Formats: sequence, C-alpha cells, structure tokens
Amino acid sequence: MDLDFLTHTPFWIALGQIIIIDILLGGDNAVVIALACRKLPPEQRRKGIIWGTAGAIILRVILIAFAMTLLALPFLKFVGALLLVWIGVKLIAPEEDAHDGIQGSDKLLAAIKTIIVADLVMSVDNVIAIAGAAQSSGDHQMLLVTLGLLISIPIIVWGSQLVIKLMDRFPLIIVAGGMLLGWIAGGMLVSDPVFANTEKWLWMPKLEQTTALKYGAQIAGALLVLVIGKFVASRRPKVTHGSGHA
Repeated sequence: MDLDFLTHTPFWIALGQIIIIDILLGGDNAVVIALACRKLPPEQRRKGIIWGTAGAIILRVILIAFAMTLLALPFLKFVGALLLVWIGVKLIAPEEDAHDGIQGSDKLLAAIKTIIVADLVMSVDNVIAIAGAAQSSGDHQMLLVTLGLLISIPIIVWGSQLVIKLMDRFPLIIVAGGMLLGWIAGGMLVSDPVFANTEKWLWMPKLEQTTALKYGAQIAGALLVLVIGKFVASRRPKVTHGSGHA
C-alpha cells in the first residue's frame, strides 16, 4: 500500500479542516444527544449516547459519499429545516405524561431515533463542507472523512455527557438547545436550492443569499422554536406529582 500521501501537506491540512468541522458540528450534536438522552435512567444514558452516535456516524459517511448530489436536491434543506423546528419544539415542550407507561427500552430506542434523525438533518450542510475539504486533498477522500470522524467521535460523546450534567443543574440549557435547532433550521431553509438557485425552479421566490438574510433567518428560527415550544408547554395540563396520595 502506497503511504506517500502521509507526507503530503494538503492531506494533513484537509484532515485538520475535517476535524475542526466535525468538532464544530459536535457542539450541536452534543446538545441534541444530551437532550434526547436526558430522561433516560443513568444506566441507559451511555447506551443511548453510544448507539445514537454510532448510527448517526454511519449515516453521515453514506451522506458524504453522495454529498454533491445532495447539495442540488430541491426542498431537501426545506424539509430538513421543518423537521429540526419540530424536534426543537419537542425538546422544549416534552410529552411528559405520554412516557409514564413506556418501558426503558422503548425510551432508549426513541432517544436513539431522535439522535439519528436530528443528526441526519443537521449534517447536510456539514457533510457538504467536509466533502469540500476532502476534495481539496485530491485522492484518499473517504480515508480523510473516516479518520476525521474517528478522531471527533470521542469529543462528541464526551461533550454530550458533559451537557447532560449541565442540564441537570441548569434547565435553561434545554430551552437554549431547542433554540439552537431552530437557529440551524432557519439558515438551512433560506439556503435551499429552490430559493438560492436563480436558474432553476423559477416558479419559487428567489432569495439573495446575503449574510443579513442568513442571520435574520437563523434568529427567526430560534425565536419560532421558543415561541411554539412555550405555547405548547403552556397548553399542556399541569400534573402535580403526589396529588393522588393521602
């Protein structure tokens, strides 16, 4: 096997870029993983974190392989953004009562599913960034991507466990996590090809891809999740634990 590429600077630059992208993404993912697993019993949290992360990583490697095709798909980011808003609202206003009769294994599977779905949606932009970084090195693109992910996995897993501990202390972090998903959703929605590409899908309104538009959409997305989440939570009947005791 020819290992000459290990002495090439572009390979290491590209690997460094991919690790940085993964860690930046890991910050978002750590919050989602922690939010999804926070209600699990302590002995199941580690399982939820590990299996959720593993499933998300496998999907991300598959996504990267198709990254350039994904980039051009209309409505992919649009639908993904709506899905993220929904996940964000559910995190701010969890269905407390609905889970009372559910077994731990069901909760564990639900947590793993939430992690994988959220990661899949959030990864679209980052997958494209990683694919771009890998392309700059020429050959060995999938090796670069895999190495980058393997190096960043422990950071994401450790980060999510730290976030869970912080959430137990500061519940406001849960609201901030939901708003973070709304922030990402806003940026994704306005950059969907149906709005950004001025040569195709002419029946759709076009948005000039400015920094102001991106930040405005991100702020709007975060506020939307907060408002809907608080509204849904306020409409739920308050359960007073212990009300049935003498």
